Amino acid sequence: MPIISRFLGILISMYWNDHAPPHFHARYGEYEITVDILTGVVSGAFPKRALRLVLEWYDQHQTELMENWELCRRAEMPKPIEPLE
Repeated sequence: MPIISRFLGILISMYWNDHAPPHFHARYGEYEITVDILTGVVSGAFPKRALRLVLEWYDQHQTELMENWELCRRAEMPKPIEPLE
Protein backbone atom coordinates (compact mmCIF):
# COMPACT_ATOMS: atom_id res chain seq x y z
CA MET A 1 0.00 0.00 0.00
CA PRO A 2 1.90 3.07 -1.21
CA ILE A 3 1.75 6.21 0.90
CA ILE A 4 1.15 9.14 -1.44
CA SER A 5 1.16 11.96 1.12
CA ARG A 6 1.65 12.60 4.82
CA PHE A 7 0.97 15.69 6.86
CA LEU A 8 0.26 16.54 10.50
CA GLY A 9 0.27 12.86 11.51
CA ILE A 10 -2.13 11.87 8.71
CA LEU A 11 -1.11 9.21 6.17
CA ILE A 12 -2.78 9.13 2.75
CA SER A 13 -2.50 5.91 0.73
CA MET A 14 -3.98 3.86 -2.09
CA TYR A 15 -3.98 0.12 -2.67
CA TRP A 16 -2.90 -1.43 -5.94
CA ASN A 17 -5.81 -2.75 -8.02
CA ASP A 18 -8.35 -1.71 -5.36
CA HIS A 19 -12.12 -2.03 -5.84
CA ALA A 20 -14.27 0.72 -7.39
CA PRO A 21 -15.32 3.46 -6.85
CA PRO A 22 -12.06 5.45 -7.01
CA HIS A 23 -11.01 6.28 -3.45
CA PHE A 24 -8.09 6.81 -1.12
CA HIS A 25 -7.41 5.79 2.47
CA ALA A 26 -6.44 8.15 5.28
CA ARG A 27 -5.07 7.08 8.66
CA TYR A 28 -4.62 9.12 11.79
CA GLY A 29 -3.51 7.14 14.82
CA GLU A 30 -6.08 4.39 15.33
CA TYR A 31 -8.60 6.00 12.96
CA GLU A 32 -9.07 5.18 9.28
CA ILE A 33 -11.36 6.54 6.61
CA THR A 34 -11.84 6.12 2.88
CA VAL A 35 -12.75 9.08 0.70
CA ASP A 36 -14.47 8.68 -2.67
CA ILE A 37 -12.41 10.73 -5.13
CA LEU A 38 -15.36 11.55 -7.38
CA THR A 39 -17.89 12.56 -4.71
CA GLY A 40 -15.92 13.30 -1.53
CA VAL A 41 -18.13 10.87 0.43
CA VAL A 42 -16.31 9.66 3.55
CA SER A 43 -16.63 6.20 5.10
CA GLY A 44 -15.24 5.48 8.54
CA ALA A 45 -14.49 7.58 11.61
CA PHE A 46 -11.95 10.37 12.10
CA PRO A 47 -11.55 13.20 14.61
CA LYS A 48 -13.29 16.35 13.31
CA ARG A 49 -10.13 18.45 12.95
CA ALA A 50 -8.23 15.70 11.11
CA LEU A 51 -11.23 15.10 8.83
CA ARG A 52 -11.39 18.81 7.92
CA LEU A 53 -7.68 18.70 7.03
CA VAL A 54 -8.08 15.60 4.85
CA LEU A 55 -11.04 17.11 3.00
CA GLU A 56 -9.18 20.39 2.47
CA TRP A 57 -6.23 18.42 1.03
CA TYR A 58 -8.62 16.36 -1.12
CA ASP A 59 -10.18 19.55 -2.56
CA GLN A 60 -6.72 20.77 -3.58
CA HIS A 61 -5.58 17.50 -5.19
CA GLN A 62 -8.60 15.76 -6.72
CA THR A 63 -7.08 15.65 -10.24
CA GLU A 64 -3.81 14.18 -8.97
CA LEU A 65 -5.74 11.63 -6.92
CA MET A 66 -7.58 10.41 -10.02
CA GLU A 67 -4.28 10.13 -11.89
CA ASN A 68 -2.85 8.07 -9.04
CA TRP A 69 -5.99 5.92 -8.96
CA GLU A 70 -5.41 5.02 -12.61
CA LEU A 71 -1.74 4.23 -11.92
CA CYS A 72 -2.68 1.94 -9.03
CA ARG A 73 -5.30 0.17 -11.16
CA ARG A 74 -2.46 -0.69 -13.56
CA ALA A 75 -0.28 -1.86 -10.63
CA GLU A 76 2.07 1.08 -11.20
CA MET A 77 3.61 3.20 -8.46
CA PRO A 78 1.50 6.30 -7.73
CA LYS A 79 3.17 9.70 -7.63
CA PRO A 80 3.69 11.54 -4.35
CA ILE A 81 1.27 14.41 -3.73
CA GLU A 82 2.27 17.54 -1.86
CA PRO A 83 1.16 17.63 1.78
CA LEU A 84 -1.29 20.16 3.12
CA GLU A 85 0.43 23.48 3.77
